Amino acid sequence: MTKSAIITASDLNVSRETFEKLELLERELLRWQAIKNLVGPATLDQIWDRHIVDSLQLLDLAPDARTWLDLGSGAGFPGLVLAIVGAERGLKVHLVESNSRKCAFLRQIARLTEAPATVHEARLETVVPGFVGKADVVSARALASLSMLLDWTAPLLKAGTMGLFPKGRDVETELTEARKKWTFEAEILPSLTDSDARILRITSIESHS
Repeated sequence: MTKSAIITASDLNVSRETFEKLELLERELLRWQAIKNLVGPATLDQIWDRHIVDSLQLLDLAPDARTWLDLGSGAGFPGLVLAIVGAERGLKVHLVESNSRKCAFLRQIARLTEAPATVHEARLETVVPGFVGKADVVSARALASLSMLLDWTAPLLKAGTMGLFPKGRDVETELTEARKKWTFEAEILPSLTDSDARILRITSIESHS
């Protein structure tokens, strides 16, 4: 089933021009996938629900954000989608990815869509320090456990950055494990695309040590 049968620009509350850029992202992903294997093959027939719309829902959780740091951006979910759609509200997105072939894809789509996205081909540990006090939001999708994410992003969160981390059905287990080391405020928000998934909105954090 193609997305045209179920999703339109009005459904996503975006302009026709922005919607066409998302369609371009879909086409290019399918073209590159045959060579680069950018996403799980089982999700290719669900690109809009599993990847695009799933990514887009994060935007309304931080409507005032202007600088967004996305860690482990992969094929651009959520970061590249947020850059394409968030351009209308002045959002600038920094995509951090260590895989060179994925970085090539991200740069190509950012160029074709004129999205305000900067690609950092590096390990996230080397990029995060430069955004302390500068990023409004940090996100990471399907990258690591919450405990590891907090280890990496604590300097950002302590400086006032909001953390938005999509999680699966094991979110409570991840929260319990992370709280062994960290004290933090966490909102558990429903996912619009998966009844078993949740989105963690993390604010303020302190280490137990």
